[in-house]
Amino acid sequence: MFLYDTTLRDGTQREGLSLSVDDKLKIARRLDELGIHYLEGGWPGSNPKDAEFFRRIRQEGPGQAKIAAFGMTRRANGRCEDDPNLTALLEAETPVVTLVGKSSTLHVERVLETSRDENLRMISESVGYFRRRGREVIYDAEHFFDGYRLDAEYALATLRAAAGAGADCIVLCDTNGGELPEVVEQRVRDVRAQLGTPLGIHPHNDSGLAVANALAAVRAGCVHVQGTINGYGERCGNLDLIPLIATLQLKLGCPVLPPEQLRRLREVALFVAAVANLNPDAHAPYVGASAFAHKGGIHVAAVAKLPESYQHIDPALVGNEMRVVVSELSGRQNVQLRAGAMGLAAGADVLQQVKTLEHVGHQFEAADGSFEMLVRRSAPDYRPPFELLGFTVIVEGRSGGETSAQAMVQLRVDGEVIHTAAEGAGPVNALDNAVRKALLPRYPELADVHLVDYKVRIVDEHLGTAAKPRVVVESASGADRWSTMGCSENIIEASWQALRDSLELPLLRRRG
Repeated sequence: MFLYDTTLRDGTQREGLSLSVDDKLKIARRLDELGIHYLEGGWPGSNPKDAEFFRRIRQEGPGQAKIAAFGMTRRANGRCEDDPNLTALLEAETPVVTLVGKSSTLHVERVLETSRDENLRMISESVGYFRRRGREVIYDAEHFFDGYRLDAEYALATLRAAAGAGADCIVLCDTNGGELPEVVEQRVRDVRAQLGTPLGIHPHNDSGLAVANALAAVRAGCVHVQGTINGYGERCGNLDLIPLIATLQLKLGCPVLPPEQLRRLREVALFVAAVANLNPDAHAPYVGASAFAHKGGIHVAAVAKLPESYQHIDPALVGNEMRVVVSELSGRQNVQLRAGAMGLAAGADVLQQVKTLEHVGHQFEAADGSFEMLVRRSAPDYRPPFELLGFTVIVEGRSGGETSAQAMVQLRVDGEVIHTAAEGAGPVNALDNAVRKALLPRYPELADVHLVDYKVRIVDEHLGTAAKPRVVVESASGADRWSTMGCSENIIEASWQALRDSLELPLLRRRG
């Protein structure tokens, strides 16, 4: 079984996704380390960026993966030697060339606007052109399944043209992503009965069936699968290689990666998302942060005794971990397990506090730091490092759209009452600056704590401007990150609740 990754080409067709040459090289190195067999670097005939990628990856030297350059068959009524696209593919100097050609009469006659016979010559001559020059040639039969439905004999004829010219692998593409698994499986069997060339599958996810279609194709005899990391791609995306790899290996016993590399799946998924500057899908199968998260009290009570009672695999096999989520649906076990994972013991009243606070708009699922503070405050020896006695925030608007914000706070720190004032870019920033001004002389370690994200969500939308806002703040100190939360009819008060937890938590952790 060969894994062919096209994140660097097909994946970049996702709306809002753009990779620099350096980005593509970083991803290529990581996928090579993972053990992906083929890496498609791009379309050198379409843009200078892809041509530069192939030049630089040649300079870096060979890795374990084979590098493939992608392009179309020659143009209609032309010669391979005169085709600029094929020339660019040669100049990429990759060991593998992937050529895409038309399988559907609709595309041949209405898109290419050429004859059926000429399309067959385009396929045959283009494949032969690269085979004679010593390249491994993978032929992507675009729109194969739709083409087979329109004219099965012609769709098969296009595959015979590629096979007869020496294609090393013929890939059946569900380009529109609309096929069903049982149809994919039967079509692969139909093609295998006609051709001896190794077959591959390239499914898109427009019906949410890309993984199912790939598995159906493998069952029917495909030995080559094309997809992207995290399923990135145009429209609804491509086949996501992450769940495909895990399912092949853990459910079907197909050893596509060494076990130690399988444990890097989550790491790789997160790495590619970070380089692509996209938020990782928390609910992604196998590798999402919520893939093995348990919230319902009955579920948590069961997994505490027997993890496999509500988990289809051991999450460690793919580099993930089980998590217990605390919410109003929680049981006592949720609280105890979540607190235990933090190295804390939860007081008897923490669960009731969670339920009470969530009833009025708080939500601890997205605020692990505030839940930790709830547990710490329930301890009999809890002593707050500071207390807010009062605050005033003034926001002044001026003509021209300019605004200014000023905050004044009154805090008690070690028995001493401190008054400070500060300005900020907005009311929350001003409040944060004023509080830090009071705390830093006593707690200089807070200088390393930074607010990195601030989100507001309305809890009771039907109330309009009287709705209650929930504020979630993400803070960081070095590599450590934590989220805290506040909820109040007043957005400044909600912001203060989140800021207080974000500043108090690192102080309590350092106390031990």
